[in-house]
Amino acid sequence: MSGLRAPQLGPIVGHTAHDRCRLWIRGRAPRDEGVHLGAELRTVGVIGVCNEQGRLLKDASGQPWAYYFRLHREFDRTGTFVLGQDVSLGEQDGPGPFPLEPDTEYRVRLATLTVDDPLPDAESLDDADLARRLPPLVHMGELLEGLERETCEARLRTFPDPASGPVEELSFLIGSCRYPGLLWKVKEADRILAPMIAHFQRQGSRQPARFTMMMGDQIYADKFNRHLPLGRADTFEEMQSRYHEALGAPNMRRLLQRSSVFMILDDHEIEDNWSQDRLRDNHHLFNIAIGAYMSYQWSHGPRTYGRRLYYHFECGGYPFFVVDTRTQRYRQRTGLDDNHLLGRPTIDPAHPGQLDRLLDWLSAQQRDRGNAPKFLVTSSVFAPSPIDERLGDEYFEEPAKRRLLANHEQREASDSWPAYPRTRQALLQHIFDHRIQNVVFLSGDVHCANIAELRFETDAGDADLIAYDVTSSALYWPFPFADGDPNGFVHDSRQPDQYDGFPLEGATPDSRGPVVHYRAWGFSQEDNFCRLELDKTRHRLRVRVLDSRGETVKVTDSGGRLVQANDLPLAPWP
Repeated sequence: MSGLRAPQLGPIVGHTAHDRCRLWIRGRAPRDEGVHLGAELRTVGVIGVCNEQGRLLKDASGQPWAYYFRLHREFDRTGTFVLGQDVSLGEQDGPGPFPLEPDTEYRVRLATLTVDDPLPDAESLDDADLARRLPPLVHMGELLEGLERETCEARLRTFPDPASGPVEELSFLIGSCRYPGLLWKVKEADRILAPMIAHFQRQGSRQPARFTMMMGDQIYADKFNRHLPLGRADTFEEMQSRYHEALGAPNMRRLLQRSSVFMILDDHEIEDNWSQDRLRDNHHLFNIAIGAYMSYQWSHGPRTYGRRLYYHFECGGYPFFVVDTRTQRYRQRTGLDDNHLLGRPTIDPAHPGQLDRLLDWLSAQQRDRGNAPKFLVTSSVFAPSPIDERLGDEYFEEPAKRRLLANHEQREASDSWPAYPRTRQALLQHIFDHRIQNVVFLSGDVHCANIAELRFETDAGDADLIAYDVTSSALYWPFPFADGDPNGFVHDSRQPDQYDGFPLEGATPDSRGPVVHYRAWGFSQEDNFCRLELDKTRHRLRVRVLDSRGETVKVTDSGGRLVQANDLPLAPWP
């Protein structure tokens, strides 16, 4: 038996609620070499709750609040422990879950312990048998306290109790697309994460942020191009290397130890512009990419729908639905009519698809929470469309033809929502028909931060429905001349040379609607993350764009004036 070690990666503070928090680490055994994990050694995780001095807290009987948990070889020696819910490995008569209070800060220490495992890979020990091979936790406390804080300690803050209703103020960070950098540029890729950490500390009157939403391309499996083998990860060992480089970078590691983080994948976790039709060509690539993703990103997130990658959560009484726009996108390449971005349409109600679950969720939130803002995270930008993927103002006898046929060739080649009019129509139609108020899309991907306001218009005028898309991208992208040009996006979908009004059911050629139009502003190609500040009293959402130094990036407001923040008015909510 070998001694206690700090995690190789982590700890990561994952899915957090008012009464629990999922914590993640990766261990390493002495004989591991890359993806070749020593079969004769087993690693388990150790976690203890401590005070500010790093000393473990103890229960009424004097036993430390410490637990063992599994690290899984099938998940590359990674594992999670849900503090506030889980008990120690094989525990039957222990102290039970550690009681977490809402809106309270805690410190935890995590480490790994390696034990001999004489069983072959095909066999496994159950929890009780494995627990009997481990030393009593009371003997591990001093060893856990003796590890260096920087390598093993995480700080978490539980969310407010949702039973108390929406909080008056809620702040959080969003970002996407962290290109890894090449050669000496690797440090630049990590730079922007340092000022993000400061947002989780109280500074003057500014409230700490509650969590960070990472909206895709946390790694770049293909550093150059999917058709260029150089720098392309197409083995598990190369995928593992990408994750170790990304999650092990100094600032990234510190951020993940301090901020609750929620993640969703986009294409570069697999391959540039990936969609389901590519499975026919390379099923092996998908298997290794998703295996790595589930080990390093999905595993510390919410498990709303079992092993599905999409999920929902809430913070401070405000709901979030994080959609999977990547692994469930289907492209027929024979027309837009049968393209689906959120999975195929549901045929059997007993097996609802992602889109149906999202629409049901939106209805439930409007019913139960009224006009409280509803955040929908989509790594692909909902609006604005790229200028060359707009619908255009061509006249069709039937608006339905405009949805499916207008600018067909460019939209068919799109990597985003314009190529999936059926999915876009179902979502917008549902928002319109059920008056789902204050939907806010959160997006990444395009390497250009911006804001879009969506308006639902009818023959009678504005339908009094407010929706927005806030895009934050990229955390690091060294080639602004290559893509992300603000002039490459629609700014006003009503303008003839930019026309991108999306018709809904009931639209006729001689009517104004129902149709969805939008205006976009606040474009910035600087490396950025965004701080979103929700204010219930003023019924607004403030959006700040911040650069790699943590300084405010001045962007335009809806009137074209340079401002330090955009205040987006929302419909009042109770």
